[in-house]
Amino acid sequence: MSSERNRDADQAGKTADGSHPGAAFGIPAGATGEEVIDALLAAGGANGDVDPELLPYLEAADSRDGQSIAEVRQAGRADIEREEEVEAERLAALRELVAHNMIPGGDLARLDELLREVDADDSDDWNEWDSVLPETTGPAASAEEVEDAEELDGGAHAAALREAHHRTTVAQRMREVEAEILSRAPEHTIQPSLERVEAVLDIVGNPERSYRVVHVSGTNGKTSTARMIERLAAASGMRTGRFTSPHLATIRERISLDGEPITEEGFIAAWEDVAPYIAMVDERSVADGGPRLSFFEVLTVMALAAFADHPVDVAVVEVGLGGRWDSTNVVDSQVEVITPIGRDHERWLGSSIEHIAAEKAGIVKNGATLVTALQPEAARAPIAAAVAEHQVVWRRELDPEEDPEDPGAGDLAVVDRQLAVGGQLVTLRTAAARYEDVFVPLHGEYQAHNALLALAAAEALFGGRPLPPRIVENGFASVTSPGRLEVLRSSPTVLVDAGHNPHGIEALAGAIEEVFGFQHLVAVVGIMADKDVEGVLAGLEPLCDAVVCVPIDSPRALGVDELAEVATEVFGADRVHRADTLAEGVERAATLSEGFDAPLTTSGVLVVGSVVLAAEARALFGRS
Repeated sequence: MSSERNRDADQAGKTADGSHPGAAFGIPAGATGEEVIDALLAAGGANGDVDPELLPYLEAADSRDGQSIAEVRQAGRADIEREEEVEAERLAALRELVAHNMIPGGDLARLDELLREVDADDSDDWNEWDSVLPETTGPAASAEEVEDAEELDGGAHAAALREAHHRTTVAQRMREVEAEILSRAPEHTIQPSLERVEAVLDIVGNPERSYRVVHVSGTNGKTSTARMIERLAAASGMRTGRFTSPHLATIRERISLDGEPITEEGFIAAWEDVAPYIAMVDERSVADGGPRLSFFEVLTVMALAAFADHPVDVAVVEVGLGGRWDSTNVVDSQVEVITPIGRDHERWLGSSIEHIAAEKAGIVKNGATLVTALQPEAARAPIAAAVAEHQVVWRRELDPEEDPEDPGAGDLAVVDRQLAVGGQLVTLRTAAARYEDVFVPLHGEYQAHNALLALAAAEALFGGRPLPPRIVENGFASVTSPGRLEVLRSSPTVLVDAGHNPHGIEALAGAIEEVFGFQHLVAVVGIMADKDVEGVLAGLEPLCDAVVCVPIDSPRALGVDELAEVATEVFGADRVHRADTLAEGVERAATLSEGFDAPLTTSGVLVVGSVVLAAEARALFGRS
């Protein structure tokens, strides 16, 4: 400190009688810092202790700014206050972090309640707690690393902890919601009534009326066709929803928004939005001697509500089972699609094609546009009757035996198709236009016909006008169809397909022969007990050298021994094998396929027979 500032400070600190602070202790006026320290230490005696009353003078003497004793004391109090404020902020942040990680919703009041309970606990249990510190490995952190960690702890790390807590909470809630839905009657249990779903939708304000709907029914090809329609609509700039079944990896796949499965948060929100009203209808139905809403009915309500909340411009809704009494038939669709009809679900839909077609045609609504695939002869009359009753615009696929120039002939046709890398090039004709060399990234002739139906349905959404080439190209290019003739591995090639009825197996066999040209193929098969087991196996027999029977994780599945018995009747005992798990079955099939005197590239494994089995196969090979 300069002598001038010392003198100024000394003058400011003089008392009225001319004395100065420190005079009583032998400290001269205008003393330097060293002189003050010497005087204080001398006053302290031999042991060098300093009288506490003298500390302010020592602090003033050591001040860099020449502060007075009063100023030093004021600065000290300010420092203490600042430290207390910082500490209070740190404690508040820590309190908030603890609440977010320990208590749902981060309820601070609940945290305080818990802390009061801990404070009131007089037990000595904590004395028995043995802390275990984590082992540290590697070199000690540098000063820079420590500084970075401290900064991280105050911001990004806290945010990461909060995010982790949020994800854990959401995952737990998702499991709870899914368990509640799965506790209801399964989707394959028919409850022939639309009243329960209609009642819930009425209570929540009929969300299904806030967007346009394309309703898809049929026996085979529904999901692939629905996916194509949704992609074409999305390529036009529409916001889209898609409801399909069953799912392969997660239940959220059934409800799609803009081409992606609904998020866990969205699924939970959809359930919580409708759960109180579902409970009301459940109570009323049970009181009248009826059932609660089934698994599929609940998902239908959730999907239709979620589409309105998103919101979507158009929803593509796939029928679960049948049509007339399917819970999805509550929608007032503007476009309906009926894919090829075959025998399936005969227990509920009837044993004849005519009866099944009548159920499928139950989705037709007044004044809509109906798009239909080429159908068996027995299915045509029920569909034609629905067309006449509801006065719809009918776009149907041309029968090869029809004259295209006939006024009553079908107006949809796959004109040409060629194999291409990753799919096929198709030329499609609709009532509105001819579309040349459209790339469809899916294998099989049946997928070309699915694309034709999807294109006609998309045209109907636009008033029957041709679609711009850009929309057609971009829409089809983005199509995927998991579990439908999907390659899971090469060398040897492992395919998976969800085909589960004779009609689907027939189409699958043609696609495999056309695209892959295997010399040797071994099937890994699991089938539900309520399916045409012998028909499915008979369709596979000309295609496969052997079959490996495996279990399916479903109460509806046919046991391995029973399946093997039927397979033996179809294939012969020397071509039938058993496995206790799917993984073991795939390994056994691969070994069998490699045992032939042929190049490895000409051998393959086909996992087929059930949607559930297809899902298990995809999970086995890490497909999500």
